[in-house]
Amino acid sequence: MKKSNFWQTRFGFFAILVLTFAAKDLFAAYCDFNLGLSDPYQHFIIWLSPFGLAAAIISLGLYVPRPLLSYISMLVLDLANTVLLFANIVYYRQFNDFLTIKTIQNTSKVSQGLGKSTVALLKPQDILIWIDLIIIVALLLLGKIKIDQRSYGISSAFAASSAACFMLVLNMFLAETSRPRLLVNTFDRSYVVKYLGLDTFTAYDMFKSARSNSVKKNANADELNQILSFTQQNYAKPSSTYFGKARGKNVIVIHLESFQQFLINLKINGQEVTPFLNSLYKSKHTLAFDNFYHQVGLGRTSDAENMLETGTFGLSDGSVFTSLGSENTFQAAPQILRQRGYTSAVFHGNTGTFWNRNEVYKNFGYNYFFDANYFSNEKNDKIGYGLKDKLLFSESIKYLEQMQQPFYVKYLTVTNHIPFDMDDDDKDPNFKTTSTSDQTVNNYFLTAHYLDQAVQEFFTYLHKSGLYKNSLIIIYGDHYGLSDSDNDALASVIGKSADDWTSYDSIKMQKVPYMIHMSGLKGGINHEVGGEIDALPTLLHLLGIKSQQYVNFGTDLLSPSHRKAVVFRNGTIVTQKYVITGSRSKRPSLYDASSGQPIAWKTLTAGQKKRLKKLIKFELNSLHFSDLLNNRNLLRFYTPAGFIPDQPTQFDYKTNYQQMEKIRKQAGSQSTSLYSQNGGSTTSDYQTDASELKNRRDEIDSVDLAKLQKLSPSTSKSKTSSK
Repeated sequence: MKKSNFWQTRFGFFAILVLTFAAKDLFAAYCDFNLGLSDPYQHFIIWLSPFGLAAAIISLGLYVPRPLLSYISMLVLDLANTVLLFANIVYYRQFNDFLTIKTIQNTSKVSQGLGKSTVALLKPQDILIWIDLIIIVALLLLGKIKIDQRSYGISSAFAASSAACFMLVLNMFLAETSRPRLLVNTFDRSYVVKYLGLDTFTAYDMFKSARSNSVKKNANADELNQILSFTQQNYAKPSSTYFGKARGKNVIVIHLESFQQFLINLKINGQEVTPFLNSLYKSKHTLAFDNFYHQVGLGRTSDAENMLETGTFGLSDGSVFTSLGSENTFQAAPQILRQRGYTSAVFHGNTGTFWNRNEVYKNFGYNYFFDANYFSNEKNDKIGYGLKDKLLFSESIKYLEQMQQPFYVKYLTVTNHIPFDMDDDDKDPNFKTTSTSDQTVNNYFLTAHYLDQAVQEFFTYLHKSGLYKNSLIIIYGDHYGLSDSDNDALASVIGKSADDWTSYDSIKMQKVPYMIHMSGLKGGINHEVGGEIDALPTLLHLLGIKSQQYVNFGTDLLSPSHRKAVVFRNGTIVTQKYVITGSRSKRPSLYDASSGQPIAWKTLTAGQKKRLKKLIKFELNSLHFSDLLNNRNLLRFYTPAGFIPDQPTQFDYKTNYQQMEKIRKQAGSQSTSLYSQNGGSTTSDYQTDASELKNRRDEIDSVDLAKLQKLSPSTSKSKTSSK
C-alpha cells in the first residue's frame, strides 16, 4: 500500500498555513516592528509566539466535516489573520504603534482622506506578506495540492486545537518568566506583541475593551471625587502679570499640522524654512515656548485638539474623538467661553466625518463647523487631507467676518501632512529643499515652507482688516511630522549624526512650537518644560477665567507654580532636569535633560530617588485619572458653578452661513461682526498668491456674497483677491 504524503493531507495543509503565517509574522517582527529584542531568550520567545493563537484560529477549519469547505475555511481564517498582520504593519509605519480594537471599530470615522497617505507607506517587501497565500491558492487550483477527501472526527480537530493551546500556554509561561505581570502592568503595547505575538495582543485587547465597556456602564459619581481631589492638588494659581491680559479678546488658534520645533529658525541651503513663523517666534509680542512637547497617542491630531480644548489626555488605546466623542460629556473651551459671550467656529478643509469631528464639535459646544462642504470642490484645490492651506485661510474670510465678536476660532491646516506632497505650481521657486536619500524628509521642508506662507498671508489680512489689534493668536504644532524611520536622513540636516542618534534624541524630536501672540503682550522665549495638556488653563487665565473649577490635568504655563513636567502616553516623562523612560518599570532609565547623557540610578541619593518616584507616580496618575474620567464619562456627574452645558442638538452645521447672517441682521446696529463694523465685506482685503486662484480671479471677484444665503454650503465660493 502506498504511503500517504503528510503534506497532501488535511492536517498537512493546516501545517502549511500555520508555518507560512508564522514565517511572515516573524518577518514583520524583525523588519517592520521595533520590538527591542535584547537577548537570546527574547528571540526564542518571539519565534514561539506566532504558533499558539494562529494555529488555534486556523484549526477551527478542521472542525468543518466537508473536505472542500474545510480547506476554504482554513484559507479564509488565514487570510483574515494576514489582513490583521498587514494592517498593523502599515499602521505601525505611521504611528509606531499597534492597532487596538477601538481603533479598528472606528476606522470608518477616519478612513476618508487616508488613502494617499497609506499608499505612501507601502514598500516592495510587502508582497512577502501575501505571496504564500497567492502560491497556495494557485497550487490548489492547479491540483498540486490535493483536497484530502478522507473523513476526520472531531477528536482529530480537537487534538490540533489542544496542541495549539499548549503552545499558547507555553508561550505565556515563558513570557511571564522574562516579564512578570506582563498583562497586568501593560504600559507599552510593543511589550505584549514582543512576548505574546500580534494575535494574542489583539485577543487581549479585545477582552480589555469589552471589560472597559462593562465598567463604564457601572460608573458612579463617587469615582469623580478622586479625580477632582487630584486635579485640585495640581492646580497652579495664575500669574499676576498675565491674568486677564487678553480679557474679551478674540481667540484665533492656528493648528500647524505635523509641525515640529526644529523647523523654527532652521536654514536649508542658506534659506529659512519658515521665515514668517520665525519672525513671530522672536517677536516682542509673542510668548514662545522652546521646551514644549506634543503628548498625543493613537488619536494624533484629534488628541492634540482634545488636550488643547478639554485639558484631558487622549486615550491609551484609541482616540477620544472616535471612541467616545459622540456620547461623552465635555467641558471644552468653546462651552466655557460661551458663558462669557463668545461665538465659536472651526475651519477645516477636510470632510466633517474625519476623526468624527462633526459629532465631537457639537459636544464641545462649537457654534459652527466649516468643513470641506463650505470650500472649493475643485480637484486641484485639494491635496492629501483636504483643501490647501492658502485656500483654507483665504476662503474662510467670508465666514469669519460674519461672526459676532468676541469669537473663538480654530484653523486646522492640512498641507503639511505625510506624505508631504505638493503640486509644482505651489512650490516656491526661490526655496530649494534638501537632497537627502529620504524623499519624505525632502518634501517635509517644502510643505512647511508653504504653510509658513499661508500663515503670513492670513496675518496680513488680520492687520489690514483690523482684527489683529483685538485678537489673541495661538499657534502650535499638533504632533511630529517625521517619524523615527526618517531620523537617519534627517540627522545631518539638523546638525546631528545618524550614528550617534539615541532614544533621547528621538524624545527631543517630540518638541513642537507653541506661541501666544497679541499686540501689546509682553513676550519672550520661555524655556520651561510644558506640553499640550497645559494649553487650556493657560488660555483661560489669559482671558481672566480661573480654571480651578474645571477638570484640567495640566497647569498654566505662565504661573509661577506651573508643574514643569510632561508625561507622554507611553509613560516617558520629561522634566527640567531629567528625561525618564520606562517609568512603569522598577528601575526607569534616566537621562540628563540638557546633555542627554545616561544617569545610573545607583548614583542618585536616597532623597533624589524618593523625589523621582513621587514625580513618576504623580505623572502616571495623571494618565490614569484622565482615562478614568473619559472612559467612564464621569463629567456627566459634575457641573461647575455657573457652567451651562450645551445641548448638541442645538447645533446645525449645514446652515452655518445662513445662521450667522440672520444673527447679524437681527442685531442690526448692535452687531459686533467685522462685516458690520466695516460696513460691508472685507474679503477684498485678503491677498494670496495661491496658484489655483490666478486663473479664476474674474470669476471669484464677480461672486455676489448675498447669494450665499440661497446656496448650499458645497456651492458657495469665495471672493478672494490674488496678487
